[in-house]
Amino acid sequence: MVAETKYYDLLEVSPNASEAELKKAYRKKALRLHPDKGGDPDMFKEVTHAYEVLSDPEKRSIYDARGEAGLSESGGMGGMDPQDLFSQLFGGGGFFGGGGPSRQSGPRKTKDLVHRVHVTLEDLYKGKTSKLALTRNVICTKCNGKGGKEGAVKTCNSCNGRGVRVTLRQMGPMIQQMQMSCDDCNGVGEIINHKDKCRTCNGKKVTSEKKILEVHIDKGMKGGQTITFRGESDQSPGLQSGDVVIVIEEKPHDRFKRQENDLFYEQDIDLLTALAGGQFAIKHLDDRVLIVNIHPGEIIKTGDLKVVRGQGMPSQRHHEPGDLFVHFTVKFPTELSSEAFEHLEKALPPREPLGKFDKAVTEEVEIEEVDARQRSRVDGDEAMDEDGPGPRVQCAQQ
Repeated sequence: MVAETKYYDLLEVSPNASEAELKKAYRKKALRLHPDKGGDPDMFKEVTHAYEVLSDPEKRSIYDARGEAGLSESGGMGGMDPQDLFSQLFGGGGFFGGGGPSRQSGPRKTKDLVHRVHVTLEDLYKGKTSKLALTRNVICTKCNGKGGKEGAVKTCNSCNGRGVRVTLRQMGPMIQQMQMSCDDCNGVGEIINHKDKCRTCNGKKVTSEKKILEVHIDKGMKGGQTITFRGESDQSPGLQSGDVVIVIEEKPHDRFKRQENDLFYEQDIDLLTALAGGQFAIKHLDDRVLIVNIHPGEIIKTGDLKVVRGQGMPSQRHHEPGDLFVHFTVKFPTELSSEAFEHLEKALPPREPLGKFDKAVTEEVEIEEVDARQRSRVDGDEAMDEDGPGPRVQCAQQ
């Protein structure tokens, strides 16, 4: 049994997967998620971190025994840069192994904290500043991250500070080497007497702190973009603090659809406006109302696409606006008075003649509304439904 399976789930393997199975699973997911191939950078980081932990026997043993909390307490939450680990496995600096030098991993860092912020299209049009409250670990100020008074924390002699112990087991002619979490230090690698623990952090070296971050949503930002607060993630003794990464999630809008810096709008107009011109109104994302003119003689048909230039989304860098595209649907009247027919005869082009049919026999028929059963048949919904209404015909047994 393992304490938690998150890292195994990220790699889509079972907790008893072999080293070869872990490596194969990571290669498959990393190729799909790599940013150079259009993958999700955050998921790429998470999958790479999971593989880094599980491919290290010591870290895997701690994780299996105590989960992420055990890794944090033993200082195992940092690690190499995801791109460096990827390059080691695939050979080279580029995505397809261009042979370039690997980037330096730099100092070990705590894990980045990722938060997703859901914003409206109005927020992305006008810009917005919101406050984000988060809880993070900070080094205990009482013991300065030592866990207790001076000299109280000692390296575990049973595991030499590794947090795991190696045992040998005889299995017939084979000798199996096994790694298990150290019972004496609970996989932490350090021992401290209860009476010597820091009363503020209880020997954990860190305490919880609430922090408020001001998140500035710039005009023109898009869903999937990130805002990074450097060094604002958890603190841990001997490690550099990771980052807080804010991922922008764009909410669907009920009136507008966005495509890069352009906006698309669905507009219904009556038949008279479509034929003789008129006006309609569009309430924009900044609460302005655009009065759009359709000039007489500019006949609009259902499916027509028109553009209002310069009324789209602003670009992020220079705030230059895109365009607003309007897709039309013409609404026909449900009924007309008999007095209107004569005026229509005069206003509209004449009807097209039926044409000549030579000696063919002609017959006049009436066209009617389609009923519900006919509609289902046309739509392909009618089937041999035993629960439906109507008589049933059963086969007589011979």
